[in-house]
Amino acid sequence: MIYFHPLDRACKSLTGAFACGKNLTLNIRLQKGGEDHFSAESCVFVFHRDGSPEEEIPMQRTVDGFTLTLCFHEVGLYFYHFRLGDRRFGCGRLRRGEIGAEGEWQITVFEQDYHTPDWFKGGVMYQIFPDRFATSGEIPEIGENKLLRRWGEQPYYRPNAFGQVLNNDFFGGNLNGIREKLDYLKDLGVTVIYLNPIFEAFSNHRYDTGDYLKIDNLLGTVGDLEALVKEAKERGIRLILDGVFNHTGADSRYFNLYGRYPTVGAYQSPDSPYSDWYNFHPFPDQYDCWWGIRTLPAVNERSEGYQNFILGENGVLKTWLRCGIGGWRLDVADELPDFFLKKLRRAVKEEAPDALILGEVWEDASNKIAYDVRREYFQGAELDSVMNYPLKNAIISFLTTGSTEQLRETIFMLIDNYPPEALHSLMNILGTHDTARILTVLGGDNCNTKDEMAASHLSPSKKARARELLKMAAVLQFTLPGVPCIYYGDENGMEGFADPFCRACYDWEHPDAELNLFYRRLGELRSGALKDAFRQGDYYELYADHSCIVYARKSETCTAYIFVNHSESEYTVRCSTRLQEFFSGEIYNEKFVIKPQSFGVLSRA
Repeated sequence: MIYFHPLDRACKSLTGAFACGKNLTLNIRLQKGGEDHFSAESCVFVFHRDGSPEEEIPMQRTVDGFTLTLCFHEVGLYFYHFRLGDRRFGCGRLRRGEIGAEGEWQITVFEQDYHTPDWFKGGVMYQIFPDRFATSGEIPEIGENKLLRRWGEQPYYRPNAFGQVLNNDFFGGNLNGIREKLDYLKDLGVTVIYLNPIFEAFSNHRYDTGDYLKIDNLLGTVGDLEALVKEAKERGIRLILDGVFNHTGADSRYFNLYGRYPTVGAYQSPDSPYSDWYNFHPFPDQYDCWWGIRTLPAVNERSEGYQNFILGENGVLKTWLRCGIGGWRLDVADELPDFFLKKLRRAVKEEAPDALILGEVWEDASNKIAYDVRREYFQGAELDSVMNYPLKNAIISFLTTGSTEQLRETIFMLIDNYPPEALHSLMNILGTHDTARILTVLGGDNCNTKDEMAASHLSPSKKARARELLKMAAVLQFTLPGVPCIYYGDENGMEGFADPFCRACYDWEHPDAELNLFYRRLGELRSGALKDAFRQGDYYELYADHSCIVYARKSETCTAYIFVNHSESEYTVRCSTRLQEFFSGEIYNEKFVIKPQSFGVLSRA
């Protein structure tokens, strides 16, 4: 049998991505027996740096296979396979080597000083859509062409007479409302709050920024933000803001399409100080905009004026960092060019070296190609980490199909391709403001129109089943590498299809006490005796079949054993040490039974 797996240190001495200048040893194991066994007189390591021709290095014969030690002196992506005799040996199913496989493995080599904030690792995030989480005090004047709704009503979703969905209905959620719920969040184990945009804008989602240096008056004031930051820090919670730097609103002081701002906007005159922020062809009615949405004119990131405004000493990034925020989540990071992200990282780290920079990326961020350009997010000069959409999709696939295949492939991919600093800082999501609520997804109902979505609710039986699946999903989310992020209300059983139904008001009057308690227990899991295992512990797959997975997270101080069984089968596991299950508190001495449709976390008693 021929054996190579990049996550086995016997095969690859540095598992996952590694820093430039380190030595790497690769070993191919040849074991007697099996249909793949053959006498290979030679083995060649075939690799290429991204964008460069292939190179070949002969491997040295050993007693049980072949070996090679080499060093990568240049930062970047490398792709490789092997040639055993005259046969290709490539990346196959679950990243294991297979004769004839066309796939290639990846090596990500990053800068030696690449480091991400330690305070973030091992924590628990909580995402808040500010208009819909909690409200406190009197609501100020709503503003022109905006509508104030009663808390808990369904968000507007139908287009107006001109076919537009304006997102102009507001429910009065604000910063002081969040501040009054800090004890609730603390009890959940939350260590990081991520806020969707809070700057002045026309819409309720506020991704159409009107003024980057002003808090939207419906949300509060700079003083309210500072009070929220201060009181959150007293509870061990940091705040990160949404940075929308690829586009502004058309209704902004910079573009000023409707003339509502006193400034001369780029739309109004080529002599505007903001004119080179945007690309017109021709001026003024034809301009680049995000995904063709005319209310979101795209920014020219090469504009020196724009760069100074966002990145400069008195720019947007540093201004709000000086208010005490813990960092930034970057909207549509794919749309921000590499040169801009590099400058952004330098600006952020100059002001606050331990500030966090998370990017919105929906695919494998280590080798992402956007607009025909290979991105460099994880090579040490751009992002700290990203939103973990691949894991979200894999968890959902497992719980809706009953197959572990995509989940296992995704876990191996993340560990193999991502730098450890990025891996342990991943924003592990199950849902966001851009996706359907996880409970709705797991409930299995399908709708084809917005009207159907608006009228749809899970039946009691489907909701009960979905809640149990949600617990399985959350156990995976909280115990796999990265930082789990609860989308506000998921811990309260909120339902809702995609935007705007996933952005409903938090129902404080009807708490789901049992589900809420479960999430609090998950928070305790990550802050208790096993916290080091989940902070930066290594991942080991111990057992997996079609519908059951068992794995360990191991640090120098502790080991956690996790199982999720999404099948009707029962498994008996022999244990050589005394173990205790976290949720039930049960003690096991020689064996424990994994029951059908169950999950658990065990550690030494």
